Amino acid sequence: MDQVVGVPLSGGALNGVDALYATVQMPKGIPVATVAIDGSANAAILVGQMLSITNPALAAKLEELREENRAVLRETNKDLDIAPSKMKGFF
Repeated sequence: MDQVVGVPLSGGALNGVDALYATVQMPKGIPVATVAIDGSANAAILVGQMLSITNPALAAKLEELREENRAVLRETNKDLDIAPSKMKGFF
């Protein structure tokens, strides 16, 4: 069976909501992982995670990407008044 990742794209009168509905309403027997409207970056990460199950080199690269993302989030949120202990699990 093929794996499908739906990436609804914005456009038209409904700005992608129609594409989102079409993606999540696939018929029985056609499983689809769906990401946000215009969420191609998250779709790429999701597919990378699927492929990394059997590819240790890809798994290592994904972990590097996650750590880069964590660093960006920490820097972006450094001025927020949130105790680091309460952020455990978010990063």
